[in-house]
Amino acid sequence: MNFNSLKQNSNNLSRLTQAIQQFNQQPQSQGDDRFWYPEVDKSGNGYAVIRFLPAPGEEDLPFIRLFEHSFKGPSGSWYIENSLTTLGKPDPVSEYNTKLWNSGIEQDKDQARKQKRQLRFISNIYVVQDQQNPENEGKVFLFKFGKKIFDKINEAMNPAFADEVAINPFDMWKGANFKLKIRKVDGYQNYDKSEFESASALMNDDEELEKIWKQEHSLQDLVSDKEFKAYDDLKARLDKVLGATDVPKTTVEQARAK
Repeated sequence: MNFNSLKQNSNNLSRLTQAIQQFNQQPQSQGDDRFWYPEVDKSGNGYAVIRFLPAPGEEDLPFIRLFEHSFKGPSGSWYIENSLTTLGKPDPVSEYNTKLWNSGIEQDKDQARKQKRQLRFISNIYVVQDQQNPENEGKVFLFKFGKKIFDKINEAMNPAFADEVAINPFDMWKGANFKLKIRKVDGYQNYDKSEFESASALMNDDEELEKIWKQEHSLQDLVSDKEFKAYDDLKARLDKVLGATDVPKTTVEQARAK
């Protein structure tokens, strides 16, 4: 796709809406300078204005979905890995959590909940305003976000009320800036107050918009095979984090019965 095609096909909601519906129907890195991370003040509040950008290059969608695990085991070590279920493949943590859940023991279910996979989305963004780090303004980054923000994107594309106009938040001409508002609620970051502004062009200069578009990072590279460890490597890491004795109780009972 070239830039002129991008503009001609701007604000096309049908493909994005279909993709989001498919994702919603299915179950679901710090240190990388390609990524932008919003910062908060001492009270846990943060504010920034960003613009979600269209799909980069020849890619079809302006976002990708990623499943990951992040939990601390009884060994004191952390398990922080991408889940192979992102690629539709078996993953050792998901398999282990299924065994725990089916054990019939509430303690096992609690452990499975703590180890459950987390749904994340990644898009390219343009930083309009960053109070904590103004040097980021006017730059293109990757942004990883959760279902709460993704739901707000979905709501902007599929408004619930007749007086609201559907927009494509990823459109550079007819989209809208996103006001990211972070609060600390019950010890966790909360994004409920975040909202889209009224629809407007990111800027009225197609040459500058094309430069921004060409700065985007590939999204498909983030879900290529090289970004995921092999099943056996993940299993070895999981065993180390859990410790050799940390197995579902039903398995222990079955072993004793033999």
